[in-house]
Amino acid sequence: MTLDDIKKSIEQANTIAILTHERPDGDAIGSSLAMSLALKKLGKKSDVIIPKYSETYAFLPDAENIKQQSNIENYDLAIALDCGDIKRLNGFVKYFEDAKQSISIDHHSMNPMFADINFVDHTSPACCQILVIIFNYLGIEIDKQIGTCLLAGIITDTGGFKYPGVTAETFEFVADLLKSGINVSKIYKKVLQIKPKASFELSKIAMNRIEFLEGGKISFTYIKCEDEKFVGAQEGAHEGIVEIGRDIEGVEVAIFLHQAEDEAYKVSLRANDYVNVADVCLMFGGGGHARAAGCKMEGTPEQIKEKLIKEIKKSLK
Repeated sequence: MTLDDIKKSIEQANTIAILTHERPDGDAIGSSLAMSLALKKLGKKSDVIIPKYSETYAFLPDAENIKQQSNIENYDLAIALDCGDIKRLNGFVKYFEDAKQSISIDHHSMNPMFADINFVDHTSPACCQILVIIFNYLGIEIDKQIGTCLLAGIITDTGGFKYPGVTAETFEFVADLLKSGINVSKIYKKVLQIKPKASFELSKIAMNRIEFLEGGKISFTYIKCEDEKFVGAQEGAHEGIVEIGRDIEGVEVAIFLHQAEDEAYKVSLRANDYVNVADVCLMFGGGGHARAAGCKMEGTPEQIKEKLIKEIKKSLK
């Protein structure tokens, strides 16, 4: 499928739903809001449907218009952003499957091309970077509002431009975004530096539980629902905890478990240099990127840890 197909689908649609993956991060929310704002410039109204998201991203333009659900059952067009698998569409697969036409714009390497129109570039470090290309093609001016959303996504998924996927093109795009008048330092602080006190308290709990395994090459920790209740954590307060273990000298793979409401655990894996954690998560029904991936698993933290380590060990040097 080409950019012409995306353009034609948008032009023909009267009702548009914008969806993204569960536990949305800055790239997911940033790309969703940027798309909605861009569609407005084309005279199109859309609904951004995200049930829950971290208060960290509440500062983004148009975030106040995010819907938890919609009364429209059959949209003309559903656009999935930053979602590598239809099963991860925030529990709102129905909006996607019931739409007359669907588009997937993504950068996950294991995306199975689940939409009618798929625009997937697994070499891109962020979905928001792909949107820069699409908006330019559609002739949409990237103003300060759209630019803020796009930069928030790029900063988030590149870890502040420090991950391997960053290219010269990434900096070229950001340089262009700067021309829209965006405040880089403010966005950087909001998405990467400033955290609610509850997030800090959760990090302390996770750090006290951290274990080092396989000669220090694997770090492991977890957070339970009762921990979040104890510190009064809001949605997304656990974000970034997995990086604590990854950033310790000698660690190749960091494992972080976050207990979900159904008592199962959402697993986050991060790798430093050579282990493909997306392959590990694929073994348990998940996926993601080579150095950042996730899945959902049943069992106690100890049981899940043993299963994960068994697979990770196969790739350790």
